[in-house]
Amino acid sequence: MLPVSLDEAVAALAAMPAAVPVAGGTDLMAAVNAGLLRPAALVGLGRISEIRGWQYQDGHALLGAGLTHARMGRPDFAALIPALAAAARAAGPPQIRNAGTLGGNIATAAPTGDALPVLAALEAVLVIVGPGGSQREIPVSHLLAGRDMLRPGELIGFVRVPLLHAPQVFLKATGRTGPGRAVASVGLVLDPARRGVRCAIGAVAPMPLRPLEAEQWVASLIDWDGDRSLAPEALEAFGEYVAAACVPDQGQQVSAGVLHLRRTVAVLARRALGRALTS
Repeated sequence: MLPVSLDEAVAALAAMPAAVPVAGGTDLMAAVNAGLLRPAALVGLGRISEIRGWQYQDGHALLGAGLTHARMGRPDFAALIPALAAAARAAGPPQIRNAGTLGGNIATAAPTGDALPVLAALEAVLVIVGPGGSQREIPVSHLLAGRDMLRPGELIGFVRVPLLHAPQVFLKATGRTGPGRAVASVGLVLDPARRGVRCAIGAVAPMPLRPLEAEQWVASLIDWDGDRSLAPEALEAFGEYVAAACVPDQGQQVSAGVLHLRRTVAVLARRALGRALTS
């Protein structure tokens, strides 16, 4: 079925509880081809124009769940939410970026989803649409952590993201040169109004991890009324702090793989903060 509005899509899902919504299908088709999923029916979301753009709303951007990675990677979007645009450009080869969507990245919730650490760092909120025109909002982190799941007949309609007008960075490390799945990634944003640093590490756990103590510690060192510079030693310590929080020891013996991952996370966090502070 190919509905042309959110209301039609919700009605179709309510009428066919076993149906699976599909937008770009990049993750869905991979699961089908691998024999992991056999949907009884599909509800295509590609014709719903209301979720393929964005609008401004009370200091936030209300992003349609149908926004493709390719669209988010363009300069006008990058001027709005730079870290999310950078994540979209890193999402894979052109065929993936042209088809894959923001809502699909969230609903699939793959640990390596590039948009997820950025959305976690931005403390984005999902606008969930349901039967009878109902709407509810949940933090994206709650859905990714399984604390609040989509109910039958519900869809992710929009993503509300604060417009911070401040530096933000996305970086990722892959297992090979060029585009690829993240071994580790980081979304980092500065929030001068709240004198805060928000950081989320992706790909190292089933959901993005927020090193809250590291955020609070480094925010207390920044001269928010001055040049916001930090000594190299503080940047180094921040990276180590984040890495220790997000890649903890597993028992008394620390494997070479864990040590390498921890070093990777430390470097990403240090570089992301350094770039944000000098932007």
